[in-house]
Amino acid sequence: MLPEKRQHPEIKTQLHPRNKHRRRYDLNLLAKTNPELEKFIKVNKFGDQSIDFFDPKAVKTLNQSLLKHYYDVDFWDVPEGYLCPPVPGRADYLHYAADLLGSCNFNKIPTGDKITCLDLGVGASCVYPLIGTNEYRWQFIGSDIDEKAIASAQEIIDKNMIPANEIQLRLQKNKYEAFKGILLPDEYVDISVCNPPFHASEEEAAAASQRKLNNLKKTKVRNPVRNFGGVNNELWCIGGEFKFVKNMIHESFWFGSQCMWFTSLISKEENVDLLKDELARVKAKDIRVIDMGQGNKISRILVWTFLTNEEQKFWVKKKW
Repeated sequence: MLPEKRQHPEIKTQLHPRNKHRRRYDLNLLAKTNPELEKFIKVNKFGDQSIDFFDPKAVKTLNQSLLKHYYDVDFWDVPEGYLCPPVPGRADYLHYAADLLGSCNFNKIPTGDKITCLDLGVGASCVYPLIGTNEYRWQFIGSDIDEKAIASAQEIIDKNMIPANEIQLRLQKNKYEAFKGILLPDEYVDISVCNPPFHASEEEAAAASQRKLNNLKKTKVRNPVRNFGGVNNELWCIGGEFKFVKNMIHESFWFGSQCMWFTSLISKEENVDLLKDELARVKAKDIRVIDMGQGNKISRILVWTFLTNEEQKFWVKKKW
């Protein structure tokens, strides 16, 4: 006998109002777009159609289906072991980024190739540029310290025949720098996005993955496999999220006239006030925190600029 069927909310209200993924996945519809998904669809113990979210192949195939159906991405893949990012959450970040730009433009979101977004850590998946070019027709610069990730992202761009001027990829040769060596002199971007490595060590990342799987499975999982993958530089760095974003904040000071808005995801709530203190030290003109909700997880986007309101108005008038 099946357990009593769960009642699911019709709308995932914690996601951004413009997010295309606010309703439950229509797996049959996605399987029509990508027939490969069909073999991963099963009826769970509650009588619902689902996939095994503990199976990396199933998760990757779901991502391929979502990107193809909603964002016209015909080819998408990542090398084995690399991060397979959850598409709804990545879309949410970009929608909030669009709102931020709109707040400087009489609440009208700027679209088209006059807007350039810098994706710090574009990754092998190239997911932010793929969504952003489709949703808002922005141009993107994607940087990464990993040559294999850059090669994977470039393959995605090439196989989808995306024009070179829409998404440019640049290798960051110094892993301790974010903007230097990426932004060219006299090059201007309207906003930067970043999904920093959360953990301070490989052991911390492994422990977090173990806890997550234990909680989801309601039992201890032996030999856990990360369903969303992730190589070391995607998951951890010395000093963790706080140190990474702190360094980015202090470097951003020197590029304050070349980027209108700097942003970064912040996973750990305890880091928010500490990082706001760092922003006060470098005399950021405006500091904001945007809350994002994804299921039971709460994330935040830390936002800052070195431009005054008048300078922002001049930027909009001159560039947009």
